Amino acid sequence: MSLESVHVHPIVETMINLTAGAIGGVACVLSGHPFDTVKVKMQTFPGMYRGFVDCSVRTYRQDGLHGLYQGTMPALVANVAENAVLFACYGFCQQLTRTLYGLERVSDLSDLQNATAGSFASVFSSLVLCPTELVKCRMQALHEMKVTGKTSLHRQVSTWSIMRSVMQTEGPQGFFQGLTSTWLREVPGYFFFFGGYEISRTCFTKTGQAKGELGFLALYCGLTPTVIRAFPSNGALFLAYELTRRALTNQASNH
Repeated sequence: MSLESVHVHPIVETMINLTAGAIGGVACVLSGHPFDTVKVKMQTFPGMYRGFVDCSVRTYRQDGLHGLYQGTMPALVANVAENAVLFACYGFCQQLTRTLYGLERVSDLSDLQNATAGSFASVFSSLVLCPTELVKCRMQALHEMKVTGKTSLHRQVSTWSIMRSVMQTEGPQGFFQGLTSTWLREVPGYFFFFGGYEISRTCFTKTGQAKGELGFLALYCGLTPTVIRAFPSNGALFLAYELTRRALTNQASNH
């Protein structure tokens, strides 16, 4: 029995999507954060490192694995919050899109319609992503900012000290610096993100098989630290999301 054929209460479905998205976010961070740290360092201080390998090695020699996982806590908060809101709103936007097109079931949506629903959902997820990502990036590049004299904060600071610094110097609006840029990145980005996801599911689904019955290894099919990070992090995200959603949906349908 496919997930699309299981009928659960809309509120229960929203909670399932929230939980599955949150777990997917954790998997995404743990598998891809070191690559993200290197990416942030290279983007913030492009002249300081010769390339991806040089930045990775120097960071590891200086601080070990802790250096590569600097900013993990705000990254976890960012990804859990973003993916929880994203997938919860994705389900809502799918239902809205289904209604607008006069379709009976979400499973009747085309890949293009699903991609549009995902794009709309990213507008809401960006509101929680922007502040947490700002804190994460500042923690990741703290060593380089200290070396170049761009901050007086000590390198071994906490998430809360970064947040206090932003609040004291820039106020609440400081956490939303770059929100417009975030929207410009997320809205079209998630159109192709969800579009690629749904198209991949369609391509790998056999004749007579529903999308919800697909095996998870197909999600792993698919040069920079961002590209390298995308394979394990996005694969882990959708794997955790699909397995959690499937388990919770089956459990909800049995009650």
